[in-house]
Amino acid sequence: MPVYNKLVRDLIPQVIEAEGKTCSIRVLDSSEHLKEIKEKMQEEAIEFKESASQKEAVEELADILELVHAAIHMYGVSYEQLEQIRTQKRRQRGGFSKGIYLVEVKE
Repeated sequence: MPVYNKLVRDLIPQVIEAEGKTCSIRVLDSSEHLKEIKEKMQEEAIEFKESASQKEAVEELADILELVHAAIHMYGVSYEQLEQIRTQKRRQRGGFSKGIYLVEVKE
């Protein structure tokens, strides 16, 4: 039986049981949960980086967005508050849509 020891989506145990298999789980406390959200975010970012098709890339982005929602919930921040921060940073420093690639800065 494979051992995973990682955060999974909430309905994965039911999906596994629907396939006629069994699994063992535990519910993380809030500090462990936040740590594992950060770990999972890194895993999903790597999968996004390595995605070979647009479909795969978009699915990984959906996973990342789901993790963003979980993380802001853990911090007690609404999506609207997060969006306000994103908008403010965009106004002050711009977004990432133009493909600006900084090579070096000379003193």
